[in-house]
Amino acid sequence: MSTQIDARTPPVAAFQIVGAMSPDELKAWRVAPVTGQVSAAERGIDRIPFPFGWYAACYSDELAVGEVKPLRAFGKDMALWRGEDGQPRMIDAYCKHLGAHMGVGGKVHGNLLECPFHAWRYAEDGTVKDIPYSKSIPPQVKRKCTRTWPMAEGNGFVWMWYHPEEAAPLWELDVFPEASDPDWTAYDRYEWIVEAPLQFLTENVADLAHFKYVHGTATYPDAEISFEGHRRLGIVKAKLGTPQGEVDGTITNGNNGPGQSYSRFSGISETLLVTGMMPVEHDKLCVRFAFTQPKDQASGPMGSLARALIRDILKQFDQDKVIWDRQRFVEQALICEGDGPIGDLRRWYYQFYAEWKGATQPPSAEAA
Repeated sequence: MSTQIDARTPPVAAFQIVGAMSPDELKAWRVAPVTGQVSAAERGIDRIPFPFGWYAACYSDELAVGEVKPLRAFGKDMALWRGEDGQPRMIDAYCKHLGAHMGVGGKVHGNLLECPFHAWRYAEDGTVKDIPYSKSIPPQVKRKCTRTWPMAEGNGFVWMWYHPEEAAPLWELDVFPEASDPDWTAYDRYEWIVEAPLQFLTENVADLAHFKYVHGTATYPDAEISFEGHRRLGIVKAKLGTPQGEVDGTITNGNNGPGQSYSRFSGISETLLVTGMMPVEHDKLCVRFAFTQPKDQASGPMGSLARALIRDILKQFDQDKVIWDRQRFVEQALICEGDGPIGDLRRWYYQFYAEWKGATQPPSAEAA
């Protein structure tokens, strides 16, 4: 009697924590606080700066013309709005008058942000342009008086530029034609709150050994990783598990700086994954996955496999989240043969920590 082999990722230790959850329970778990969490200082991640780059503030359709939203990111409160001209704008949240949070109850007046307390009106350059009840504007707020954030829009997201020294954007966004192609599906969206710095997630692409011990793959993937300036490119050739057995697949993934990343999957169904990252605190990261596939593949004869591919990607991310949520930062990691190019990735990544002034390892490690 023969039996068909199911080559999908088998249950492994990390996944047992969430593998028995219902879809609704799993959705809630992905954004719920971690029970019994220790401090960022105890995990050594309070010393990791926020890396500069482009980050996803929200989906484009989550910010309507004339709408104001609060945003917490990089340990700061901000007010995000879309002016009557359709352009997104953002400044620090607190009004210089009496400190009201302008992201909660604020209004859009033309292209200006109006404070909900006394209607002081701010432009995106951080200056006050109007105080409706006053004949004059204090000179201190005629000049830039609050932090401003360069904004861009692309791939269905509103993006903000972060730099601790308020440097202007050093590169442009990557725009993927599939994200707006009418022959590709609307985004299939998922969201997590990961209690870890972004560096942990980025290192994952170079950590080849974990695929077997976290995700239960039968072999280690064959991966190539290269770096050029602010860009990273990875190509992974692996056996992709399906209910019908293993399929040869290729995953092309990359970073345009630390905050904009993508993955393209081929072999089962052509799939583009656009990832929107947003550091909230040093130990809190908002992650959005947006999948799109060719409509003829997503709903055709291979549609069930196309959906299964997405489910497997989500499962692997859930498995990784169990680790990341409790991981400690090891400054001088003991990398051994077979780990993959984790050290190379760290040296590339550290260029985005402006506070470390170009160091290729944490300053505290250099002094040790």
